[in-house]
Amino acid sequence: MRAFRVLILAGCLFAAATVVPASASHREGPCSFHRGADEGIRHFSIRQIRCAVEAFGPVPGGADRAICIARRESGLWPDASSLTEMYLGLYQHAAEYWEWRYDTFTRRAWDLPMSALRGRTNAIVAIRMVADAGTWGAAGWPRKDC
Repeated sequence: MRAFRVLILAGCLFAAATVVPASASHREGPCSFHRGADEGIRHFSIRQIRCAVEAFGPVPGGADRAICIARRESGLWPDASSLTEMYLGLYQHAAEYWEWRYDTFTRRAWDLPMSALRGRTNAIVAIRMVADAGTWGAAGWPRKDC
């Protein structure tokens, strides 16, 4: 029985010794927050868009227009895609340009997923594009009803 206790104790000590401490240099990117337990995906998308506008705006019409356009484009579903999958995510970015847009409008230190179907990434890229272009239309999203 004593040998069994020694093995258990040794195993616990080994496990404790091999725990890797959290990296002190880890930097979370912009708008890195979690979805609330009772929060719907559309409300979470709205919070991500508001955060992106606050962090990277101003954009014409502010967060209200940014939300309106995402609602029009995807219904505020971050993983939305057109039937042909030519357009992806909250803002229905053109799939053929996504890699360039991601590379141009994000930073490696932000640790954003590359997928256009991730709401946070899609919103940040869209808002930075609009801020850079100066208008929604110049960035590729005509005003229409928003």
